Amino acid sequence: MSGIIDFFVDNANTLVEYITTYPFVRYALIVGVLIALCSSLLGVTLVLKRFSFIGDGLSHVAFGAMAMATVIGITDNMIFTMPVTIICAILLLRTGQNTKIKGDAAVAMISVGALAIGYLLMNIFSSSNNLSGDVCSTLFGSTSILTLSVFEVWLCVALSVVVVILFILFYNKIFAVTFDENFAKATGVHSEFYNLLIAVVIAVIIVLAMNLVGSLLISALVIFPALSAMRVFKSFKSVTICSAIFSVSCALLGIVISILFDTPVGSTIVAVDIIAFCAFYLIGLLSGGKAK
Repeated sequence: MSGIIDFFVDNANTLVEYITTYPFVRYALIVGVLIALCSSLLGVTLVLKRFSFIGDGLSHVAFGAMAMATVIGITDNMIFTMPVTIICAILLLRTGQNTKIKGDAAVAMISVGALAIGYLLMNIFSSSNNLSGDVCSTLFGSTSILTLSVFEVWLCVALSVVVVILFILFYNKIFAVTFDENFAKATGVHSEFYNLLIAVVIAVIIVLAMNLVGSLLISALVIFPALSAMRVFKSFKSVTICSAIFSVSCALLGIVISILFDTPVGSTIVAVDIIAFCAFYLIGLLSGGKAK
């Protein structure tokens, strides 16, 4: 028992030392919490609207845009990646409403195409001797969260504040569009505008989250918190609050474990999400709680 206590005390002391000594650790914790919070807020809406794979699709688009920005020679690739991802989010929304091309097919088309083009560009115009390492880092976010600049941190803070404010201001409208879009239209709600707002905001979150978990694991930040909260709670409000707490807690724990044990940040966070989801699933079975 004393050995276990000593283990936790030693790791706690190490973590405190890292936080007080290394700014990049503080940056990683701040950005991780903000991205996890924003992802969880819109994750509930995307899951309930059965459009959760938009996160996966847009993450591939962001990868392709980032590769193109590197080829063009743009130093801060977010300047290029952000608008491209937003435009593709709008296209996904519009194309998904086309009766000839359904939403899931539109996501598959755009995401696979962007991923393939991005990897092709990185191979043809690569200026690095470690192409596989660069691709792996971009896809799985292995170290990028620990190399954030002060500007990137402040940019993340500013965009996260905007996302939270928009969600709070339009909470009732988002709720209406999420559960019954036709009824919302009948009551005068401009559902197309709010669907567009959701698509644009999730595109912003995707670009920010690439530094945290990489482009292939982003959808986990969107899906797992929402699904976990739905195992236990029933109302939209309680699910959203629980999802936010769940997401932030798992992100913090994942980053801490990654720092202490030198594991990939993105994969560690997702692993924590999976374990927590299993715990919530069992709690839901035992309590009989399940969101409807």
